[in-house]
Amino acid sequence: MKLDDCNALITGASAGIGREFARQLAGRARSLTLIARRKQELNELREDLKQQHPNLSVHVRTTDLADLAQLNDLPASLEREKINVDLVINNAGLGDSGPFATSDPIRNEQMTLVNVVALTSLTRQLLPRMVAKQRGAILNVSSSAGFLPIPDFAVYAATKAYVTSFSEALRAELRGTGVSVCALCPGPVHTQFQEVAKRPDAQPDRGPELVFVPVEQVVRHALAALEADRPLVIPGFAMKLGMFLVRLVPMPMLRLLWRLSPRRGRAGEK
Repeated sequence: MKLDDCNALITGASAGIGREFARQLAGRARSLTLIARRKQELNELREDLKQQHPNLSVHVRTTDLADLAQLNDLPASLEREKINVDLVINNAGLGDSGPFATSDPIRNEQMTLVNVVALTSLTRQLLPRMVAKQRGAILNVSSSAGFLPIPDFAVYAATKAYVTSFSEALRAELRGTGVSVCALCPGPVHTQFQEVAKRPDAQPDRGPELVFVPVEQVVRHALAALEADRPLVIPGFAMKLGMFLVRLVPMPMLRLLWRLSPRRGRAGEK
């Protein structure tokens, strides 16, 4: 799909990867609909984009995607205001780092609602119109964490495995409709994600600097993949190589490695 003159909807647009998607699309899109919980950050972003691109139409919606009532009202509000969408970027996501046995049940529920339920529901609501017009694209922001079960990231990795699998299946279903689907699977990126995902009094888990990819590069690669109609993109050579090798490792070998690896504490300890 050519992105020039698109009408894009971006969830999680107030910071990080979502905010960068808005910035990089602003010079090409006809309209942007920005979704996030933080009203002030959304309004500041809208003003910044409008100042740089006066002809761009920018709509903001303060929505908590973990709230089913707000989630269900979102497509209806777009319909009422006749806001067209032909590019959906499901970017919003929550993480949590630490043993599952000591995890916050509410956080687990919110993670599942945002990472899985909201992404699925919003796609279902907006997809039929794109199919009818035979034009559209869906970019689901997954994660390289979704390629494998990851101890201490159990729920997050599982939700991202869903996103990648869902994207692949949906892409196959939509073949020949004019609507394409791509899964973005970045590794570590310098955003607020690690800080938000860490638990109180814990240090965020950070990988080696080699695997980090600048947010600008992540978004640039994702948009290029959309235009090239690619099914999946992993930004950064180190992450591409790492994920290729990791996916070749049989699960019994991974189980053995996990058994032999030192643990920071027993599963029930904080």
